[in-house]
Amino acid sequence: MKEIKCECGHVNPVGTVLCEACGRPIEGNQHLDGNNEKRLLNMRYDGTARRSQTYNKSIIDKIWSFFSSVKVGVWLIVLALVASMVGTIFPQEVYIPANAPSRDPAVYYEDQYGIFGLIFYQLGFHNLYTSWWYLVIIALIGISLVICSLDRFVPLFKALRHQKAQKHISFLSRQRLYSETDVASNEEIETVKNNLKKQRYNIKEENGHILAEKGRFSRWGPYVNHIGLIIILVAAILRVTPFFYMEEYVWVREGQKPIVIPGTDGQYYIENKDFILETHSKDDKRFEAAIAEEGMIPSNFQTDIVIYQTSDKTVPGADAELDPILEGSVRMNDPAKFDKYTVYQSGYQLNEFTSMTFRIHETADTEEAALDTFTVDLTAPEAEYNLDSGFRVVVDKYYPDYYLDSNGIPASETNFPRNPAYVFLIYPPNSDTAEVSFVGIGRNIDATGENIYKLGIEDFEMHDVSGLTVKYDRSLPLFGIGAAIFMIGVIQGMYWQHRRIWIHPSENGILMAGHTNKNWFGIKKDIEKVIKGTNIKMVEDQQELDEK
Repeated sequence: MKEIKCECGHVNPVGTVLCEACGRPIEGNQHLDGNNEKRLLNMRYDGTARRSQTYNKSIIDKIWSFFSSVKVGVWLIVLALVASMVGTIFPQEVYIPANAPSRDPAVYYEDQYGIFGLIFYQLGFHNLYTSWWYLVIIALIGISLVICSLDRFVPLFKALRHQKAQKHISFLSRQRLYSETDVASNEEIETVKNNLKKQRYNIKEENGHILAEKGRFSRWGPYVNHIGLIIILVAAILRVTPFFYMEEYVWVREGQKPIVIPGTDGQYYIENKDFILETHSKDDKRFEAAIAEEGMIPSNFQTDIVIYQTSDKTVPGADAELDPILEGSVRMNDPAKFDKYTVYQSGYQLNEFTSMTFRIHETADTEEAALDTFTVDLTAPEAEYNLDSGFRVVVDKYYPDYYLDSNGIPASETNFPRNPAYVFLIYPPNSDTAEVSFVGIGRNIDATGENIYKLGIEDFEMHDVSGLTVKYDRSLPLFGIGAAIFMIGVIQGMYWQHRRIWIHPSENGILMAGHTNKNWFGIKKDIEKVIKGTNIKMVEDQQELDEK
């Protein structure tokens, strides 16, 4: 595109506001205001040309210009915030309680929250933070941050890196801080230079012109912020991948054989040695009201676990040989760690049935002498039991947590054996005709009223069940690094300022101008200190003069 040549001879890119060499206004700042007075210069990005405001021909230029807009970035952030707020109205799918009547989100949200829950589910907010459209918004915010930063950082970096001490008078006179001193001796100028050095200004001289500068690094604070935010956004996107994040919920029963930990590819197993529940005493005045209402208030619940690792000696196709690698207790806020995984105590279920033993006896036998017995393992019930006496028992229906629904039809409230009930088909020896019995806790129903044989509960075993969360999160270091970089940028831009003071020789005197990106009071105090003891005039705030 056509470039712009300044009066000083320097060729500037299209879109440049102030000449890169002399600082003379060349575009957009030449005009006078309504009072025929010179306006203060627009020093944003030091007047350099930004790509988004220079090129607008190709599709790439248009995409670049779109994402370089701060408004676009703000709207994307607002959209993400609104979506996030809606997503917190009801719990996400991963937080549906493990003991909920139904963990199917299509059923759970409507049952728990009515029509609003149904709308919440149908709009896809139940899996908001892993949904493709939410991740697209996060990615677009990251793209906007990158393009916004590059569009402003690169030209500003070039302008500040190659700035000259010798500036045109129009550049100096239209700075916010400006003064003209008719007479200034060389000794006074040297005094000012030495005082500037004492104030930790870097001095650059060019043909008698002086540029004193300090705190330039503070200009990069916002861009350091952006780098930190980009890292955080990348970590948020990577967190949905199995390599960076895994969280599984597993129920582990007391006394049960070690079971494989989900998400570990069969490499690790876990065993529940004992579950311990401690409650607050009824004499504890702090919990008196809560105990009266709830019955008991846990003070501690923990699981004594053993973690096993699959042995290298395991033969393919055979049962895994396990080597214990960790034995300890898991409490609330006191997890156990092994390899890259962390095990948290998340829930429990007391007095869950482990097994039930049933006896078969004749209905007419008042003493209920057992003809045979069989045991149902409730953790893995079999479909059929062939007994030594010749009886065959088929489990026709099994309700782990029995209740009658609104229509009076038997159903199971959960999948956990808390109130088991069965429909058994009993085949007597040498008979293909079955008798139907409904058996549960406190229930023994003859479906036809003509059964010769009857089932009764002989014995049962119970156990406690511990709900454990097993997770690993490789994205946490990225979040930490991003947050640290972000805070460095905040401190960098908040507690330091980029201050510049120009001194321009003029016949027997000098022109002095000053500029800072913020804290004008601070740079005024610096100038007061450096001209102390000289006849050089203090700069005036031309913006305040205009306002008056």
